[in-house]
Amino acid sequence: MSGIVIIGAGEAGTRAAFALREAEYGGAIAMVGTEPNMPYERPPLSKPLDGAVQMKAICSAEALDAAGIEYFPGKSVSWIDPHERRVVLSDGQALAYDKLLLATGARPRQLCCPGAERALDFRTFADASTIFSRVESARTVAIIGGGLIGMELAAVLRGKGVAVNIVEAASRPLGRAVPARFAQSLHARHVEEGAGFYLGQGVAEVRSDSVVLADGKLVPADIVVAAIGVVPNIELAQAAGLATDNGILTDSFLRTSDRHIFAAGDCAAVAQPGGGHVRFESWRNARNQAETAARNMCGANETFAAMPWFWSDQYDLGLQVAGVPQPGHQIVLRSLDAGVLEFYLEAGRLVAAAGLGTGNSLAKEIKLAELLIMAGVRPDPADLEDPAINLKALLKTARAA
Repeated sequence: MSGIVIIGAGEAGTRAAFALREAEYGGAIAMVGTEPNMPYERPPLSKPLDGAVQMKAICSAEALDAAGIEYFPGKSVSWIDPHERRVVLSDGQALAYDKLLLATGARPRQLCCPGAERALDFRTFADASTIFSRVESARTVAIIGGGLIGMELAAVLRGKGVAVNIVEAASRPLGRAVPARFAQSLHARHVEEGAGFYLGQGVAEVRSDSVVLADGKLVPADIVVAAIGVVPNIELAQAAGLATDNGILTDSFLRTSDRHIFAAGDCAAVAQPGGGHVRFESWRNARNQAETAARNMCGANETFAAMPWFWSDQYDLGLQVAGVPQPGHQIVLRSLDAGVLEFYLEAGRLVAAAGLGTGNSLAKEIKLAELLIMAGVRPDPADLEDPAINLKALLKTARAA
């Protein structure tokens, strides 16, 4: 019997399955996942508890059964037949669909150098388990890539007393996604905690006991972890003839070039109002896109317009960024006892905000900033700068206006 098939059992795929039921979809739902376990959240993987990697389940088997969601764990999809509207699994089983959701996610980008196979990935529960089990007997770890994943892992390992060196091709870590002030603060904190950095360096070779840099310098390493970003899993979509680029191209309703097929999560590149497509990689984005796609597969015409947002925990510091800060934005700084906020204005309008503070101390401020951004406010920069002026009061004034 035809229904809705979801390829991918991560945050996006699982959330979409339940969102279909919340939208009162009564047909069959099948969800296919390549990993053998129940769907789980990825952020906790970098935060082992009592030395053990956490597998925080998104849902239970009982919840899937209660919702009438058929789950195929440990299965891959061999191909999609868009003309017959069916997917064929690796064991030869075929699943027919009325609508198909591609939530295939992304995979770690691979190093291209001799010895690259020695570097460990850090994406799945199995990856995390391998890394942390080996760390118990390791003296030094080299992390190739100074982005959020690499820096978060470095903070955890330094907390365990493991010597860590970070190799980054750019001139500073966290350069792509994190505002410069906060990237510099986090970098300084890592240095204070004893992490070593090799910046502006490429990797020539990965050896069993070291990483050879492009300039010939050796970085000692019992374990090497590659954290140089991810690439979207678009091969199934390409083979099915769907439009792809840096992701599976969708319109603003998350429909692909085939009107029966939708995409959500890390694999989806969504059309933007100003032109082009953007792929957002974050836990919240995966949930928001999944919910929008689910409602649209049920017949709604809902534009995906959620605000980009991400967070990162490093040592006792918490970073949150809402919106997309750009170099040309006017920056307004607000200093608080708990940390620092930055607001970003474009032609007077608040378009983004970021904060770095102890733990989750700035979460409320960032949430209020998000609401201000969505309200389209043009605040007085002096009001944003003054910590005595409550953001909630600014929001109340904006809503009244």
